[in-house]
Amino acid sequence: MRCFTVIGPSHSGKTTLVKALGELEGGSAESSFSDRLSFRVFNYIGESWGAIDVAGGTDNLGAAGHALAASDSAVLCVPPNPDGAEQAAPYLRLVEEASVPCYLFINRMDTAESRVRDTVAALQAYAGLPIILRQVPIREGESVTGSIDLISERAWEYQKGKPSNLIEIPDGIRDRQLEARSELLEHLADFDDALLEQLIEDRTPASESVFDLVSDMHRKNAFISAYLGVAVRGNGVFRLMKSLRHESSSASDLPGRLGLNGSAGAVGVYADNRRHVGKSLLLRDLKGSLSQGSSLGGGTIGSLNGVDGKPINAALEAGGLAIAVKSDHLAPGKAYSETDSFDLPDWSGGHSPSYRRILTPESDRDDARLSGALAKCADIDPGLTISHDEDTGFLVANLQGPMHLRRLCDRLAADFDIKVSERRLSGSYRETCSRKVDRHYRHRKQSGGAGQFADIVFTLRPLARGEGFAFQETVKGGAVPRNYIPSVEAGCKEALAKGPLGFRVVDIGVTLTDGKHHSVDSSDFAFKTAGLMGMREALREAGPVLLQPIDHVDIHVPSAYTGGLVALVSSLKGQVLGFDPHPTAKGWDVFRALLPGPMRDELFQSLGGMTHGTAWVESRFDHYEELHGKEAERIQAERAEATK
Repeated sequence: MRCFTVIGPSHSGKTTLVKALGELEGGSAESSFSDRLSFRVFNYIGESWGAIDVAGGTDNLGAAGHALAASDSAVLCVPPNPDGAEQAAPYLRLVEEASVPCYLFINRMDTAESRVRDTVAALQAYAGLPIILRQVPIREGESVTGSIDLISERAWEYQKGKPSNLIEIPDGIRDRQLEARSELLEHLADFDDALLEQLIEDRTPASESVFDLVSDMHRKNAFISAYLGVAVRGNGVFRLMKSLRHESSSASDLPGRLGLNGSAGAVGVYADNRRHVGKSLLLRDLKGSLSQGSSLGGGTIGSLNGVDGKPINAALEAGGLAIAVKSDHLAPGKAYSETDSFDLPDWSGGHSPSYRRILTPESDRDDARLSGALAKCADIDPGLTISHDEDTGFLVANLQGPMHLRRLCDRLAADFDIKVSERRLSGSYRETCSRKVDRHYRHRKQSGGAGQFADIVFTLRPLARGEGFAFQETVKGGAVPRNYIPSVEAGCKEALAKGPLGFRVVDIGVTLTDGKHHSVDSSDFAFKTAGLMGMREALREAGPVLLQPIDHVDIHVPSAYTGGLVALVSSLKGQVLGFDPHPTAKGWDVFRALLPGPMRDELFQSLGGMTHGTAWVESRFDHYEELHGKEAERIQAERAEATK
C-alpha cells in the first residue's frame, strides 16, 4: 500500500478531495479519528492506497507532521486566489522541512477570479522548491471550464459529476499553452542535461521521456507540481491520482527520509482515546510484518483492526494502515522495531506549546481524576504538555492556541465526564526591596519546659536583577555559634516565599553581623524562627517593589504581516528588538521582542486575527523589571483578594 497525506488551510476542500480520490474506482473505506484526522483506504488500478486527511489550522500542524512522517507524498490543497497564499505558507514550510514529495492541488477552479500564474507566484513566495505548473486552465469568459496537460498536450473539459471530457485544444489558448509548456521544460532542463540539449537545439522532447524525468525528480523531491481542479465535481482528480501513482515513492523509502534505524518496521501516526475502547493508535506498517499479537516497541500489539473496525487476522501488506487497540505502550510520533522505539524528527511534532491555561474541575470529586485524564490526553496529542503553576500548584495546560483549548475541554467532557473551567495564569510576579535595612531581632519564649532564645543582627540589601538570594555572615567572637548560622539562613530563605506584597521575594542579600545566644535555651529552631520573623519585619521596612516577568518572544510570521507587528508589540507595552528573515523558511521572518508575561494572551488573540492564524510564538523568560503605579496597585489588590 502507498500512502499520502492531504493538508491545507481550513475550508480549502481537503475532505472533498480525499473522498473524490477514493471513489475514482467505486467504493472506499473511511475511518475518523476525532475532528482532527481521518483516513480512507481504497484501490486504484490494482493497487491499494491510503489517504490521510488532516484538519486545517496551525493548531493541527503536529498531527499533520506525524502524518507526513508516515506518508510517501503530500497533497497540498489550496484555494484558487493569490490572497490565500499566506494561509498556505505554514504547510509549504512543513512539507519542505519534511522533505516529502509534494503535489499542489489548486481547488475550486470554477470559482477562480484570478489568473493561475498569479496564484502560483504568490505561493512561490513561501516555497523554497520551485512550483512547476503542470496544467493551464481553459476559460470561457470569466469561467474555468477545463485544463490542458502541459506534458501530454491534451485538453480536458470539466463535466459536473463525471470524468472530464477529452477535447481539442481551443485555438484561443494555444499560444498560452505553448508558452507555459516552454516554461515547464525550461524548469525541468535544470535537472537533465539531455533535455537541456534538446531545447538548445530546438528539438521537441518526447512526452514519455519528460514524464519519466518528472517521476524521477518528484521522488527526489526536486520541485512541487501544481494541478488544477474542482474536487466537489471530480474535475482534475483523475490527473492528480495518475501522477501520484506514477511519481510517488513507497514505504521502503521512509526510513531513509526520516533518518531511522533500518530495523524500524512501523510508524505511529495518530492516537485517540475512544470511549469504552481505550487508546487507539493508527499505525503504518513499513515492512508487511504486523499482525495480531506481533511484537512492536518491546511489547505486544493487543489487537489490530482495519478501517471498518474489524480485526485483521492476516499480516498487513507493506505500507498498510491499521488501528492498534489495547497497545498502551505505543504512541504517535514514534517509529518502532520489534524491540525498540525511535523518535521522529523534530519537525514532525509541531510548534512548542506556549498558550497556557489553568484548568480546574467544576466538581471537587473530579480533582484527582483530572490529572490522569490530562496525562492521557497529552500522551496522544503532540501539541499538548501538562505542568503545574509554581505559585498556586494548579494544573496548567500548555497548548497551541484558543481552538486547541476548546477541543481539549470538549474531549475532557465527552471522553472522561470531567467538566473543567479555565482561567489565565495570574502571572509569575515577584517582589524585591528597594533600600538597605539594618535589623535587630530577638526571639524569646518561655512557657514551661525548655525555653527558646535567639538574638540576631543583620543587614538586608537589594541585589541586581537575576542574582536571586545571597547570604553572608561576619559574626565575630562566637556571638552566634557556627552551628546555628545555617539555621538563620534557612529562616531567611523561608521568609522569601511570601513578601509584604504577597509574592515570592527575589534579588536580595542578607549579611548576619552579630547576635547573642543562650547556653540552654538556644537551638536550631530558635535561630531559624529568628531569621524568619526578622526577615519579615525587615522586608516591610525595605521599600517592597513589585516585579513583573518579561519574556523574550520569537514570532514566526509570514513576511507579509511583519510590518504590523511593530504597532502590535508597542500596544502591548513591549519592546521591539528587530526581525530577520528565517534562515531556512522562504517568505518567513522571525520577529523578536521583549513582552510583559501577562500580555501573552493578548498577543495570541491579536496575532491570530492579524495573521489569519498563520504565525506562532516561541517564548522564554528573560528577566524581571519593576512595576509601579495603578497597575501595580491593581495586581496587589487582586493578590490580596485571592489569598483571603
